[in-house]
Amino acid sequence: MRLLIVDDEAPARARLRRLLAGIDGAEVVGEAADGEQALEMAERLQPDALLLDVQMPELDGLAVAASLPDDGPAVIFVTAFDAFALQAFDAQALDYLLKPVAPERLARALARVPQRGRVRVAPLPVAQLLVPTRTGTQVLRVADIHWLEAADNYVTLHALGREWLLRRTLAGLLADLGDGFIRVHRSAAVALAQVAEVRPNDKGDALLRLRDGSELACSRAHRAALMQRLGQAGG
Repeated sequence: MRLLIVDDEAPARARLRRLLAGIDGAEVVGEAADGEQALEMAERLQPDALLLDVQMPELDGLAVAASLPDDGPAVIFVTAFDAFALQAFDAQALDYLLKPVAPERLARALARVPQRGRVRVAPLPVAQLLVPTRTGTQVLRVADIHWLEAADNYVTLHALGREWLLRRTLAGLLADLGDGFIRVHRSAAVALAQVAEVRPNDKGDALLRLRDGSELACSRAHRAALMQRLGQAGG
């Protein structure tokens, strides 16, 4: 079992490494000190699971988990605070360990890591995503995203006047982003806060105008749900 330790505190990483040394079949393939480094190493090293601290400077563990590809590693949250426990379990996290981690508790968590594929971690709505770019990693606020467009196994994020590509499925990403977004087409979703106008046509479809002037289609199958959600948001 290939494991990546992610924690901004070196002593915490060292203690986890020592504990893992006593568990048969556990191999630490790397250590990351922040969220950006964690995503880069997860892509390069292809671990089976991340032992991921929840609270880290700038980017928390929930944002890191939401930025992993759908076929990425399992995530086991490790933290000194129990305030996120209910949130993690509601999100179907693989496991949630409190520091200082007991050896037997760590062993039980690792026993749940699947042999193949990933148990999807879908944290409650995150505030930002980490998007790989040619020069590094863009920290993209969810509030800056206007709409989403599916592109095979990727999602194009339309934000800040640009397009950003994230290796996720549209359905998986929408589950992480929460109620602020809604699907308006089989391959597109929109931020409710960005919808400025809905122009219906005779066929039951509609044209959406966003606050930045962008326009995109809303299919008949999704129009009623969109109008209901817009009404709820307005209320």
